[in-house]
Amino acid sequence: MSSNSNSAGSTCPVDHSSRASTCPVDNTSSTERPVCPVDHSTSLKAFLPPSSPQLDPHNQMPLIPEQTQSTTQSQQLSTSRTVSSIPRADRYEAGSSECPAHEDSSMWIYPSEQMFFNAMKRKSWNPHETDMKTVVPIHNAVNERCWKHILEWEQMHESECGGPKLLKFEGKAKELTPKARFRSWLGYQLPFDRHDWTVDRCGKPVRYVIDFYEGKRDGRNPLAPSFYLDVRPALTVEGAWDRVRRFVGA
Repeated sequence: MSSNSNSAGSTCPVDHSSRASTCPVDNTSSTERPVCPVDHSTSLKAFLPPSSPQLDPHNQMPLIPEQTQSTTQSQQLSTSRTVSSIPRADRYEAGSSECPAHEDSSMWIYPSEQMFFNAMKRKSWNPHETDMKTVVPIHNAVNERCWKHILEWEQMHESECGGPKLLKFEGKAKELTPKARFRSWLGYQLPFDRHDWTVDRCGKPVRYVIDFYEGKRDGRNPLAPSFYLDVRPALTVEGAWDRVRRFVGA
């Protein structure tokens, strides 16, 4: 996959050839605008039946990892999980959705192929087992890129408390940011997903907003997915000041 920073290149890195963007998985069963197949929304609980597992408020994944093979599966999926480079905030509660093998890890842990597949089934999507080996690494790589952009912003607040850590994240695909809405009025495409990530900065929660756009395709490899990530602090007083400082290079 490829991902560009906001300042890369003299031309816009977002593909505006079409008004709608697509997620690199099969969304044919959904009538909504394409979004990330793992629903991190706090409103997810309202759509789940009473028998659904309890969700971790930090990442909206089941407290007990869903690693059981679905009865409709035709192929076995991997249950191994990858440890990310994203540090977990110390306030992360015990009994979360982390794999017991990594319960002492200070880093966030990505879902396995089986967990990802089950999450899509829970949302009544149409996942294919063969897609998981591609979709899961893309999902992980995009999150790593998000964290890299956040660290670039956090350089303006360097301290001696060990650096920023991710406290929680949630998906808000149906809630357009003011910037994304304004861009759509100018004729630009809408993002296919939005996340809000809350960072623990020396004990202070700081929210970041991330819009996910379809990027320009590589002519040498047109089938390779490409994303453009617009990562910035939420529009609070401090966040607005950080945006100004970065814009003027202060």
